[in-house]
Formats: sequence, C-alpha cells, structure tokens
Amino acid sequence: MASAVFLHLPSSSFALPFNSNRSFCPQSIRVLKNLSFTVKASTSLDYSAPSKSPSISKSKPSSWQWKFEGNSVNIHFERLEKDGAADQPRKDILLVPTISDVSTVEEWRLVAEEIVGKESGINWSATIVDWPGLGYSDRPKLDYNADVMERFLVDFVSAPDSPISSFVSDNAYVVFGGGHAATIAVRATKKGFLKPKAIAAVAPTWAGPLPIVFGRDSNMETRYGLLRGTLRAPAVGWMMYNVLVSNEKAIQSQYKSHVYADPENVTPNIIETRYALTKKKGARYVPAAFLTGLLDPVSSREEFVELFAGLDGRLPVLVMSTSGAPKRSKAEMEVLRGAKGVTKFVEVPGALLPQEEYPKAVAEELCRFLMENFDLKA
Repeated sequence: MASAVFLHLPSSSFALPFNSNRSFCPQSIRVLKNLSFTVKASTSLDYSAPSKSPSISKSKPSSWQWKFEGNSVNIHFERLEKDGAADQPRKDILLVPTISDVSTVEEWRLVAEEIVGKESGINWSATIVDWPGLGYSDRPKLDYNADVMERFLVDFVSAPDSPISSFVSDNAYVVFGGGHAATIAVRATKKGFLKPKAIAAVAPTWAGPLPIVFGRDSNMETRYGLLRGTLRAPAVGWMMYNVLVSNEKAIQSQYKSHVYADPENVTPNIIETRYALTKKKGARYVPAAFLTGLLDPVSSREEFVELFAGLDGRLPVLVMSTSGAPKRSKAEMEVLRGAKGVTKFVEVPGALLPQEEYPKAVAEELCRFLMENFDLKA
C-alpha cells in the first residue's frame, strides 16, 4: 500500500482526468518459528518518549559522495555509538527512513538512541541515512525509480569508499526500514545484493499513492507520465508541486489523517520542519516518481508476499504492523501475518510513521527482536 504522501488535490487545480471510482483489490543464526503478537498501547506507559542514555556518542552529521551515472550526490548520514563499550562484540544497525515527500533521518533518531544506549551483551552502533533526493541529501534531477534507490542502498553498504563498509565487512549488521524502504531492503536482500543478519520491516509498503487508487493500465500510465513530466519541468513544476504537495496545510492534514495515529501528536514544530524539507532545491523530483509509482519495488500484492517468502530460512525477518494504519495500508501489512519468510509479526501503536510517533514502543519491539536472535542479555 502507499507510504506516507503529502498530496493535496483541489478539484480546481488538478487537470488530469483520473477516474476515482475504480475499486481497490488488496491483493547462520537461530531463526524462530513464525510468531505473531499484538502490542496494545497502555495509558501507564509513555510510548512517545524513549529513555535518555548518557552513554551514547553521536557523531556530527556527515556526508558521503555517492557516484551514480556520472553524478556525485552528497548523501547525509548520522552515526550513533555507545561510549566505553569497545571490549564488547560489535554489530551495526542501518536505519533507513520511509520514502515520502518529507522523508528524513529524524524519524529514526529516538529509536536509534534507545537501542544503542541499552545495556546488553553486544555493542550496537547505528547509522541513519537519507535517501538521495530526500531529507538532507542532495536532490539532483535523476531518473529516480526503485532500481536506482536499491542501487543506492547497496552502494551505501558495500561500495569501497562506503562510510560504513568497515563496520559491516563481516556482514554483522541488521537493517531496519520503514514503508517502501523496508520493501526495497527486502528485495535487495532476496537478490543477494545486501547480506544483513536480520531485517525489520516497520509498517512496510509497496505501492505509490496514484497507482494503488487508479490502477496501472496503459491509459493511466500515460497520465502518470504526463503528471511526472509536469512536476519535473522548470517553473510550472514548482507551481504544481506547491499546490499539490508543498504547503503547510496539506502536510498538517496528511499527518493528522493517516501519517500519525493521534492528531494531538502533530506539533507545529513537526509541520514547520517537514515543510522546510519540501522547499529544498530539487525537492519535487523524487515525489514526482513516488506519487506515480516509479519507486514501487513490486507491482502487486502477490509479488510483495513473494519477496518475503524469498528470505525464508535465510535470516530472521520482523514485520511490524500498526494499530492505526489507514485501511488499505493495514490490509497490505496484514497479508504478512504468518506469511512465509516472516519470522515474527507484531503490532504496535501508530499509523504510517510509528518509529517517529511512538519511538519507545518501536524500540522495545526491535530490542526484543535483537535479543531473540543475537542472544543479548536481557
């Protein structure tokens, strides 16, 4: 189902004749047997605020030059490590933000702090990275699609000059991804391009907003192409992007309606900082691809399920669904409950960004998953 998208379609400004009456058809470490749990929100627990640990060392935000098709793209990433734990076995976590207009490393920071600061038998470090064209990374006018994003993720891990290659050289790393990022990571792992020891897919999605609603027949693909071309064009592209996506009211509406489960958690600061991301130079290029389905790692629910099945017996896979997800997104998450290749399925509070809205609940489940598969001390 579609990831978080900040799309406002006023009838007076959207000229492409979409037919919205189309119906929707929801189509070697120890690996545990398939497990399924539901985590209920409790008024006695504060799921929104992780405990602070004074033992975490944060590196200054860093950048890496990703070389792609003659381009050198400045990629933003952040590192978190535990102080004074050099004598403990070390493993690394790669956290990848959900793909959306306001995708940012910030959505994973509190979760990373919680996990890295936890006392255990393993010295966990964490790297959070922004996608090319999103967050605080450069936003060049590339022909973005799912293959490009997959290539980036693989290069970030394994390129000779990768900033984390020394941490993951022995494959002792895990990947946590949200939304489309999770599915792209699963796809790259199934192909053997990524070789993590475990994967956690948090509120995983697979389809962009327009194709899942209006379909993918040839007529619609032509219209998507027209919209995509318009959004990428000089001048008029910015005008349309500002009307459809980049305005504070639209962002606030989407956050309150389906990105967050509790509208009261949508603060003015969140809207202000996310709005600022949509104003960066080149901000419209990735959303133009995402909205029209070019970033979709699969084209059907069946392919989505098959991706996870391809990891069966190879590594532990956690799928984290959310209790407040939009109906269509929830349906796609639920097809993974008990599915082949899914080692464990849990449900936490939240909607499409539980790691940002309820970081403590998400961190607790991720820590439990790590403990079960890496023999951490409780």
